[in-house]
Amino acid sequence: MSRLEAKRPSLCKSEPLTSERVKATLSVLKGVVTSCYGPAALLASLPVTQPILKILTTSVQNHVSCFSDCGLFTAILCCNLVEKVQGVGLTTTTAIKLNKHLLSLCTEYLKSEICGCRIPIDFGSTQLLLCLVRSLLTSKPACMLTREEVEHISTLILRAFLLTVPENAKDRIILGKSIIVPLKGQRVIDSTVLPGVLIEIPEVQVMKILPIKKSDSFKVALFCASLSGDLSETGEGTVVLSHGVSLENAVLDQLLNLGRQLVSDQVDLVMCQKVIHPSLKQFLRTHGVIAMDRVGVALMEPLSKMTGTQPIGSLNSVSPSSYGSVKDWCTAKFGFKHFFHLIPNETTVCSLLLCNRNDTAWDELKLTCQTALHALQLTIKEPYVLLGGGCTETHLAAYIRHKTRDEPESILKGDGCTQTELQLMSEAFCSALETLAGSLEHDGGEILTDRKYGHFWSVQADSPSAVNWPDLLSRCGCGLYSSQEELGWCFLRGAHHPFMPQTCLPREASGSANDLTLDCFTAKLSGLQVAVETANLILDLSYVIEDRN
Repeated sequence: MSRLEAKRPSLCKSEPLTSERVKATLSVLKGVVTSCYGPAALLASLPVTQPILKILTTSVQNHVSCFSDCGLFTAILCCNLVEKVQGVGLTTTTAIKLNKHLLSLCTEYLKSEICGCRIPIDFGSTQLLLCLVRSLLTSKPACMLTREEVEHISTLILRAFLLTVPENAKDRIILGKSIIVPLKGQRVIDSTVLPGVLIEIPEVQVMKILPIKKSDSFKVALFCASLSGDLSETGEGTVVLSHGVSLENAVLDQLLNLGRQLVSDQVDLVMCQKVIHPSLKQFLRTHGVIAMDRVGVALMEPLSKMTGTQPIGSLNSVSPSSYGSVKDWCTAKFGFKHFFHLIPNETTVCSLLLCNRNDTAWDELKLTCQTALHALQLTIKEPYVLLGGGCTETHLAAYIRHKTRDEPESILKGDGCTQTELQLMSEAFCSALETLAGSLEHDGGEILTDRKYGHFWSVQADSPSAVNWPDLLSRCGCGLYSSQEELGWCFLRGAHHPFMPQTCLPREASGSANDLTLDCFTAKLSGLQVAVETANLILDLSYVIEDRN
C-alpha cells in the first residue's frame, strides 16, 4: 500500500515584489524574451511556476492568441515597467494611477490625426501592406530566409490575403479563408498561391479521377457524418430494421439509397470529412460521381465557404438546398505530393502552398505567415500601420517627456498627484519604452535618437565615438528618414533635454521609401495596453497564496 502524505498548507507571502528571488526570476524572464526573436512559441512551452511570472506570461499569451503579433513588445515592456517603477520610490497607488494617465496619453496620441508615427493605409496601393508583411518576415530569422525568399513569400502572403477579400464587398466585409498547405523539403522559392482548395491525395487515386466536361459549374455534396457504415458513426437520424434483417446490410442499403439520391440529383462530387464505404465509393464512381473521403475537419469550413454547401450530418434524404458548386477541378503535382485542386466560382478561399528546407524552419515560417495574414486582416478594421524598428517607442518617449513637462495639468486633471510625482513616473515610463527599443540592437552597437523626429538610430559596434554622426548613419530604424537631413543626435540612454518631436507625418511619407519597417497598428496598441495593465496588476499585488501540493 502506498504511503499517504499529509496535505501541506498553502503558503501566503506578503509584498511579493520585495523578494529578491522574485526580482531575480523577473530579471531572468526579461533576459530570455529580450534575447529571443518572438516569444509566442517560447512562452507556451516555458514551465513557469512562480505566480507573478504566470500572470505576466498568461497576459502575453492571451494577447498573442487574439492578435498574433507584438508578443515580444508586450513582454519586454511589462518587465521594464515593473523594474523601472520599483526604482522610482512612489507609493503603489500613486504609481498605478500615473501609469494609467500615461497610458491614456499614449493611446490618445497614437489614435490622433497628428500622430507622428502612424501612417494611414491607402488600399489603392499595395506598397505599405507589402512593407508590413516584409517587416514581419525579416523579424523572424528562425525562418532562415534569404532576401530573395523574403520578397517572394511577402508577395505570396499579400496575394493570398487579397484573394480572401470579396470583390463586390459593400458596407460589411466578410473575409474568406487562406489555407496553408505544407510542402516540406522543397525550395522556399517553389511556394505558390492558388485560388480554391488543395486536397492531398495518394498517387493511386489520381488515375481514378477522370476529367468531366461541363459548360456550367459542378454540383457538390459535403458530408460531416461518416459514410463508412459503422453504426457508431451514422450521425443523426434512425435506421429502421425488419425482423431477421442483418444490421450491417441494412446500413449498407441505406448508404446505397443515399448514393442513388445523389446520382438522381446530378451531384458531380461527393466529399466526406470521414470515411466513405468502399461499396458506396464504387457505386458513385460507376455513375460518374467523384468521391473524396478523409478530407479532415480542418478543411470543412473552407470547403463549405467556397462551395456554398451545408455540411450534411445524416444518412437520410438530403435536401437540395444542402448542395453547393465549384467552377472546375483538376489534379496537380507539387514536389513529391499529388493534390486534387478545387477551383471556386468566386475566389474568397485560397491555398498557400508553403515550402521550406526542413521541419523546424517550415514550422516557424508557417507561424510567421499566419501572423502576417492576421495582421493584414486587422488593417481592414483599423487601416493604419505604426513605424517599426524602435522608432515608435523612441518617438512616443520624446512626446511623453515633452507633454509631462509643458502640460502637466492637462494630464493630472486634479487627481491628487503632484507634478514632481508625474515627472518621476514619466521618466520611468519613457525609460521603459527606450530600453525596449534598445533591445532591438543585438550586435552591441551604440543607439542614438534624433532631436527632430525622435526616431531610433543604430551605430555599428566598434565605430569611432568622436565622429560626424551622419557619416556612420544611413537611415533610422523604420527607414523613413535619412541621416543627411539636419538632425541633432543624442545617446538614447543618456540624459537629454526634453523636446517636442515633429508630429503629423508628411503626406508623402507612405511613398517616400520602398523598404519601410512597419508594425501592425491594432496589435501594437493592444500590446501597449496589456503591458501597462499587467504591470499595474503585478505592482498592486499585496499577497500571493501558493498551493504547495
